[in-house]
Amino acid sequence: MQRVAVTGYGLVTPLGCQAEEVWKKVCRGQSGIRLAAVSGIETCRTKIAGECPDFSLNGYLPPHESRRLEPFAQYALTAAVDAVRQSGLDFDRENRDRCAVIIGSGIGGLREIETQHIRLKERGASKVSPFVIPKAMTNSAAGNVSIYFALTGPSCSVSTACATSVNAVADAVRLIRYGEMDIVLAGGSEAAATSLGLAGFGAMHALSERNDAPEKASRPFDKDRDGFVLSDGCGVLVLESMDHAKKRGAAILGEIRGTGLTSDGTHITQPDENGAGAAKAIRKALQDAQIGAEQIDYINAHGTATILGDIAETRAVKTAFGHAARKVAVSSTKSQIGHLLGGSGAVEAVFCLLAIRDGIIPPTINLETPDPECDLDYTPLTAKERKVRIALSNSFGFGGHNGCLVISRMS
Repeated sequence: MQRVAVTGYGLVTPLGCQAEEVWKKVCRGQSGIRLAAVSGIETCRTKIAGECPDFSLNGYLPPHESRRLEPFAQYALTAAVDAVRQSGLDFDRENRDRCAVIIGSGIGGLREIETQHIRLKERGASKVSPFVIPKAMTNSAAGNVSIYFALTGPSCSVSTACATSVNAVADAVRLIRYGEMDIVLAGGSEAAATSLGLAGFGAMHALSERNDAPEKASRPFDKDRDGFVLSDGCGVLVLESMDHAKKRGAAILGEIRGTGLTSDGTHITQPDENGAGAAKAIRKALQDAQIGAEQIDYINAHGTATILGDIAETRAVKTAFGHAARKVAVSSTKSQIGHLLGGSGAVEAVFCLLAIRDGIIPPTINLETPDPECDLDYTPLTAKERKVRIALSNSFGFGGHNGCLVISRMS
């Protein structure tokens, strides 16, 4: 089987859109959470979010074309272009039939659906945009990226809630390992920080209501946590077969060593209280990578700051790692950027690659009073230096979806 190399990545986050600058801010413990600049949230319980104020399509698409893309697809396109630029790929030199796109979204074009529904009710069907369906459909991110680069291998969208982009990377890994594709652009994108998004998650009591202190709102593993912070953004990775990457002289940024996917099979929103499904996903990823738990130096936790989720993940790590759980460094970068839903896993995979490159464990900010039931080394408040050779990235989503990636430096 082919090994899978990472040769490029692109990000859109509440802390910016340039990966190096975002990483510096994450390691400094800077928060991207603010009062939401969203109309219609006056009656919402939660009025904070992680939006992307620095995002711009200038230099990527002309205005008349960008208006045809919903924000989550715009994010995916810019992140993919940045990733391809970093990789040095020239698709005119590649067999486009062997180049694929797998970019998912947990929710898709929620903003466009809201906008056009209001127009339908207020102005009638004749005023509804003809672009509402192609903009809103979940596969429009993957479709527009494949069109932009004229790639003719498979193009598809995964939708497994907060596990979406880990699922996308796992699917991409299989295409490459078994020789079907040379190159896959893989990741996830989300733009659900809308009035309906905030109202819907708020009605479930899933969101933090710390409206008076936005930067303190995302508090993974803290005793005083009160829910996650809804954020927008995207992450896209360029994955290649190791042979293909080496043949073209690419700079190899890391390797996807293992993937693990499971389902809880218990509840549509609540995780298994003991993290049984998550533990199985971790074990599958370790087994796939052919390594032991003691070889993992860093875990980028799912760590959303929900009461049940943080405890379940802690138990899952303990179950899967055994005694090694007490030695591994863990952190949740959602404390800085909030929860990007379907975009989270790919963004956090990039953070794992950068942690490996720089030997830095990013902090879990706002972890001031640890929950006694969350008693691992969660790197509270400040980053720390530590040699990282292999990292694990966890993503667990509504629907009971569990996804894990094992990521390493080149061996």
